[in-house]
Amino acid sequence: MTTTPLLQHLPPNGRDRLLAFAHEVSFAEGTRIFEEGGAADRFWIIRTGSVNLDIRMPTRRPAVVDVLGPGDLLGWSWLVPPYRWRMGAEAFTLVRAHEFDATRVRALCEADPVLGLVVTRRVLDVVARRLLATRRRLVDLGATSASGPPAPP
Repeated sequence: MTTTPLLQHLPPNGRDRLLAFAHEVSFAEGTRIFEEGGAADRFWIIRTGSVNLDIRMPTRRPAVVDVLGPGDLLGWSWLVPPYRWRMGAEAFTLVRAHEFDATRVRALCEADPVLGLVVTRRVLDVVARRLLATRRRLVDLGATSASGPPAPP
């Protein structure tokens, strides 16, 4: 398995118990993996390939705010009620990943609070990094828009 922060530093047997809820999947280039607002009932650890994370923009195409690759966690909304995707995701290249059943992983985390705390902290770290990446990308998009053609007199 690709090394990922989510699976590092788990309590004894935590990694194996978590991986018991995973299976391998692949997504062809251009496949929409999930849409913003949809049910967040699974998540992935990317083994190979890359995924664009995007957000909807009024009257514009979705804006890519981050690109994920091998070892990255794809999806964190499965851990936070109401379990709806906060962004969209599309395979930029052929993607191979481990897909996890979020409902079963949440149940495991509730049954084992030590494991649940470690998983929650790891996912929170991902959320914090994505928030920073999204903020930077939106600032870049705003700067690009502001430097567009001058307004007519």
